[in-house]
Amino acid sequence: MTENSEAKSPPQLAGVLVVTHGEVGAALLDAAQMILGPQQGVAAVSVQVSKGVEDILVALKSGVSSLDTGLGVIVLTDLFGGTPTTLSLSLFKNGNLEVVAGVNLPMLLKVLQDRTLTLSELASRAKTAGQQGIVVPGEMLRKKPAGS
Repeated sequence: MTENSEAKSPPQLAGVLVVTHGEVGAALLDAAQMILGPQQGVAAVSVQVSKGVEDILVALKSGVSSLDTGLGVIVLTDLFGGTPTTLSLSLFKNGNLEVVAGVNLPMLLKVLQDRTLTLSELASRAKTAGQQGIVVPGEMLRKKPAGS
């Protein structure tokens, strides 16, 4: 019986690029890594008033190209219709990427945990996790039966 001496390579992961107004994306990535531990293949691009559109586009293109190891890149943006989303969508035709607007911590955590999925599956799970992460605890408490 012969042993397979080839080391198993780690699974291929989709890259994750968080693009937001200001430093929100970097803060979300920091929080996610505090919860899940260090992550590879992730980055944030901050859209600042002081940066020109061309500079932001260069940062986005660089981020997408450096994070794509074969499965593509999921770009999580903060606001549909905002500059981060609009500029990210401008790269849609150039690469293997998916854009999901409305990033929150539950969405980001789900994406980081499921990065072996296809981009379309990952985007769908991101949307669901983001929506399920929005909770009004007071509504739940008010529905609690009396005497519980």
